[in-house]
This record gives sequence, C-alpha cells and structure tokens, in this order.
Amino acid sequence: MNIVNIEQISKVFGEKVIFDEASFGIQEGDRIGIIGINGTGKTTLLRMIVGLEEPDAGQIVRRSGLKIAWLPQEPRFSENTTVRSCVESCPEQWKVESILTRLGIDRYDTPVEQLSGGQKRKLALALVLAGDAELLIMDEPTNHLDEQMILWLEDYLKNYRGTLLMVTHDRYFLDKVTNRILEVSGGKMYGYEANYTRFLELKTQRQEQELAAERKRQSILRIELEWAKRGCRARSTKQRARLERLENLKNGQAPVRTENVRMDSIKTRMGKKTIELEHVGKRFGDQVILEDFSYIFLKNQKVGIVGPNGCGKSTFMKMLAGRIMPDVGEIQMGETIRVGYFAQEEQEMDENQRVIDYVREIGEYIHTSEGRISASRLLEQFLFTPDMQYSLIGKLSGGERRRLYLLGILAQNANVLLLDECSDSLDIPTLAVLEDYLNSFEGIVVAVSHDRYFLDNVADRILEFDGQGGIRQYEGGYTDYLEAREMPSYPAAPQVSKKEKKSTARDWKQNRTARLKFSFKEQKEYETIDGDIAALEDKVRKLDEEILENATNAGRLAELTIQKEEAEAQLEEKMDRWVYLNDLAEKIEAQKNA
Repeated sequence: MNIVNIEQISKVFGEKVIFDEASFGIQEGDRIGIIGINGTGKTTLLRMIVGLEEPDAGQIVRRSGLKIAWLPQEPRFSENTTVRSCVESCPEQWKVESILTRLGIDRYDTPVEQLSGGQKRKLALALVLAGDAELLIMDEPTNHLDEQMILWLEDYLKNYRGTLLMVTHDRYFLDKVTNRILEVSGGKMYGYEANYTRFLELKTQRQEQELAAERKRQSILRIELEWAKRGCRARSTKQRARLERLENLKNGQAPVRTENVRMDSIKTRMGKKTIELEHVGKRFGDQVILEDFSYIFLKNQKVGIVGPNGCGKSTFMKMLAGRIMPDVGEIQMGETIRVGYFAQEEQEMDENQRVIDYVREIGEYIHTSEGRISASRLLEQFLFTPDMQYSLIGKLSGGERRRLYLLGILAQNANVLLLDECSDSLDIPTLAVLEDYLNSFEGIVVAVSHDRYFLDNVADRILEFDGQGGIRQYEGGYTDYLEAREMPSYPAAPQVSKKEKKSTARDWKQNRTARLKFSFKEQKEYETIDGDIAALEDKVRKLDEEILENATNAGRLAELTIQKEEAEAQLEEKMDRWVYLNDLAEKIEAQKNA
C-alpha cells in the first residue's frame, strides 16, 4: 500500500537543477536508504516529504492522517529547555529514558543549549524513536554514534514495524537495515529492490542497459540520417512516419552518466624519521585521555582509531596535528613530515568567498600524479562545475562544503593525512574514491572513524581507545579487529619505544602473527577474480577479431596491437593472483579440517 507518492517533482536552487520531473513511491513497510553525491538533493527530498519545503512543480501526496517522525541533521529545540523537560514531553517517557541510557545520556537536568552537537542529535534520536510514527524519516542517524551505539541502532531498526526512509553514508548499516535503495542522480530518482550490496550490482546492470539502448539509438539515428540526406521526400505515409521517427531519435536523450570525484595519489618524499610519541600523557580534569603512550608511525602505515564517544580520539588527532600539546611526554616530527588535517568540526569558511579563490589560496597550480594542474581543473575533478567554481561558498550545500574542505587538505601535498570522522560528511561515491586514493597513498594515514566499511577498506592496524587512557593495538581492518577482540587470549600489540625502532621499522608487517585467513580485501578479490579474468579473456578475444578486421589499416593495427599487449599483461597478472588466492583458500580449508 502506497503511503507517499512523489509525482513528477521539479526543484531548482538558483541555476542548479535539483530535481527534474522525478517520481517515486513509498510503500508501507519499506526500509529505504537514499544515496547520491552530496548536493544532489537528498536532504531537500526528505524536507519536502516532511512538508518543510515544497517542490517548484509536481506534487507529493501523503496518505491521509499519516504520522511522520523527522530527525534532521541539526535538530533544534525550544529555548530554556532541559533534557528532563524534553523527556517528559513524550507520551512514552520510559521508552525515551531507555534509549537515552543506551546512547550514554543520563544527566537530565542539563540545559539543552549546553549539550554538544552530538548530544543534541542523540536526544533528538531518542525522542523520534520513542514516538508512534508510521513513517520514520532520518537524515544521517549514525552521525556522532560510536560502534556499539550503531550496532544497537541497527538491531532496533531491524525490529521497527513502521516504514523507514533515511539518508546515511554507512554502507554496512544500509546492508543490515534497508530493503530498498533510492538513488538520487542527475535530477532523477532510481529505485532498487535491494540492500546496498545488491544495489551495486543492479545499478551496473541498469547503466549497461541504458548504454546498450543508447548505442542502438545512435546506430539507428545514423542510418536514418543517411536516408534523409539522400533527399527522400515525405510524400508517402511510410516516408512521413520515417521522418517523424528520425525527429524522435534526434530529440532522444542519452543516459545521464553519474560523475564521481577523481583523486590522484601523489608521492611526497618522507625521510627516515616520521612521527614518534614518547611516554605521552594527556588528561582533562579527572578524565585520562592518554597515559604513558609510546608509538612510532611507520612509513605507509594506515591506522584506524576506534573507541567510545568522549574517550579522546579527537584530542589525540589534535595532538598529532600540533593543535594541542601533551601534558607529559613528547611528540617528535621528522623534518620532511607534512601533515594534512581533516578536522571533525565544521570549518569556518568565508561565505562571500568564491569557490575557486578558496583553492587558489592554496596554490594556483597543484602538483598531482598527472603533473601540474590548475585550481580550476582540480575543482572539476571534485565535481565543481565552472559555474559552481565562481559562485559563493555560502551557496554550497553542507556536503559540498566538506568536499571542498577535503579538496583543500589533499591539495597541500601532505605525506601524513589525519582524518577525523571524514566519513560522517562525505557521500558514498566520494568515500569509495577516497578509499582507493588512500590505498595507493604513499604516506601515513591516521583515521578516526565509526564507518566500519571505510576502516575495512583502508586500515591495516586498529588502535582501540578504552576511555581510561589505555590503547590496545590490533592488526588488520575493522572486521579483523572484531574477530580478534572476541578472542579472550588475544594479546595487545606492544607499544613501540624509540629503543625498539630499529628492529620494528625494518618492516612492521614482518612481525605480524602469521594467520591463515583472507583479509577483508583478499576475500572481496577472491569472490570477483573469476569474473575479472573472464572479462579480460573476452577483451583479448575481441581485440583479436578487430586486428583481423583491420589487417590493412596500419595505424589502427598498431593501436590495437598495443591494446592487446596491455590486456594480455593484465590477464597474466590476474592469473598469477588467481593462483595465489586459490592456493591460500585451499590452505585455509585444510586448516579448518585439521
């Protein structure tokens, strides 16, 4: 049963088209996750469904009497209210109190205006969940929640009996909670009966079908144009119909190609000395952040930092960035170290400054793996069109501002990247490209994140803050960390002192405990490598056919020969990788059966 119908809506902000005659229907019992690049209108769509904004054209029809609960990214409360007054205003007071306990809020006499942004969102989340809404609409519900809270919210929403519509960048969360995906792209909406993983497959199929249809349209259009050029007269009914078909083909639209952010990993020289922490301690009042912590960050290490909210993860990042000094101990930086720091807090930007001038302050030309590129071209790679580049920062959406902020960090040619909750504000396509960038980045990455998918794809070591000044170390990504943490006898990785640097710095991976199991990345590769090999074999076969067809065309023959050599080299590399992965799979199976 339909509870909301979105019918041919259009929405324009300035010169930017957000929606163009887009339609979608929400059925009772749907659990819908909305995804799309920042600035495509995800939050605007939620606000229109709630009724806080109206489309410029078209309509949104809601079922009569539909009860809607709404969680915005930045909830607002009445002045002079306390946590207690908010709780008492809810008919299901016991339920709110139970949820607040889960979310770590227990001081009910605190004025709401004294709460942090994260605490306000948790209070708003508890009030929304405790209601009796039939349609629950949430904009980034996992922001400011730590791993345990996210797992609890997953379970809660899986048992929720109403209809759910949400925007989130947490891909594991989407997989566990949703049964439909709504993709917002190019002013249109595309619905998929799937969770996130299945959506990726269905989206690829849709794009392939659209491209095949477009190739067919172009082929027929070429034939029809040649027919028209021969001067055929539109006398007969058949000829008039053919001319009308030609006009329809000419007026047809090619499929909208979703543009993704492009990032180039560059190499910046790093000397022998990186970042060394010696007996570092830090506390705020009675709260111990770090106690006698020593560590050496090694070249090309990718470290993920996890732990409960308020345990000091952001404070640790600020100490690494030089924004805060330790109470005791010392943090030493190598002479060649250049730090790029993506802070969790929303950065102040001059809203009257043009987007391109923000980048030009960093440099008129930026060094990348492609060589020097202009600030304008770099902005285009980050999906800022020429029109957007000369617009004011104040006109950008919140997500677009964070994308611009990330661009500024990467443009500094740092060899150490400190990323504090970057996944909270970046869209899924940008996160996917950032993950690829970080995997090829020749430098140190330290990332605080509650995004389990992000940590699985990026981190090769996890530091877990316990909230009492202690840190445990685990090898691998987030999934490896969870598995290791469940093992009661798992030893913490030793802290690295300066005296141990020579033996440790040779290659930190050599000292890892040998274990016969796939890493997260190897598992994904093992599942897809057969298809990759088949695709490359098909590519080589098609190139062979083209070479035969162009045997007398010397120029084209040379191009095709080079392409075939490259494809064969890729195929050989994939086959070598296939042998390794299958050999490892057999050893893992043998170990299980031993």
